[in-house]
Amino acid sequence: MSARSTEAAVRKFRRERFIGRYFANPAVALLDRIGIRSAFISELETIGAKSGQPRRVPVTASFDEDGAWVISQHGRRSGWARNIAADPNVRLRQGKRWYTGTAAFVPDDDVVARARSFAKGRVPESAAEWTMKALESDPISVRITFADA
Repeated sequence: MSARSTEAAVRKFRRERFIGRYFANPAVALLDRIGIRSAFISELETIGAKSGQPRRVPVTASFDEDGAWVISQHGRRSGWARNIAADPNVRLRQGKRWYTGTAAFVPDDDVVARARSFAKGRVPESAAEWTMKALESDPISVRITFADA
């Protein structure tokens, strides 16, 4: 990656972190508190790498029998990815149910194909791929294996 593209990725990450931290994530949390939940949004709980306190962030997850896949759009740079690197034990909520598991980065996974697998159908797959490309700066797939699977 060239220095110019690295700088662009860092600028994009900072801009999107600001939007997520101060607008998108609080909006999702507010909707959740009043009982409005989406099947497309799960809640990932990690333990803060510095604080040691539980940290929750909305994510899109693809569930299967043994666990779930999530994508860190900004790779290991995102806050929740840094938390996973420090402590891979996580909880993931889908609807009202919480799952306990262990998260691991999967750097060899094709994140674009993974993002497309989150959606079913030609149009949703294309939308997922477009969204992935629009938001990513250094994406990496994360596999969460459930302890209670």
